[in-house]
Amino acid sequence: MSSDPPGFELPLRLLLGFRVLIDELHAELDRQGHGAMRPLHGFVLQAIARGSTTAAELGRRLGISKQAAAKHIDTLERLGYVRRGTDPHDARSRTVALTDRGADALTRSARIFDRLRDRWAAILGEKRLRALEADLRKVTPADAFPLDIPGWFGSS
Repeated sequence: MSSDPPGFELPLRLLLGFRVLIDELHAELDRQGHGAMRPLHGFVLQAIARGSTTAAELGRRLGISKQAAAKHIDTLERLGYVRRGTDPHDARSRTVALTDRGADALTRSARIFDRLRDRWAAILGEKRLRALEADLRKVTPADAFPLDIPGWFGSS
């Protein structure tokens, strides 16, 4: 009998590693004044920062419906992370942009992720962590930062 772990363990361990990092990120964001942030909010803020300026564009980028995107915009606007405006090219269309608070949350998140990576390097060793990252790059698409995870998980 093989001592190899069952095949289903690999995706679960990868997902669990993701979950550990995201949970630690949000615990630190809470300590830094962004306690209302939820994991999905990070995807939404990233999409807006990358130029998704309407609910329709945001929905396409996230792989969710325009209506679901609008709900996320409503929530983030209420929390002070985004603001709506009028499209200068189409008065019927509403735009969305990050506020200073939204940009601050993304900046803090990037710094926290750097510290979390440093912690993993201290546990695993820098050389092993770099090898893990390199191996993951070999088996994943070159476009390493898709934002459609919410839609892929079916949260629209």
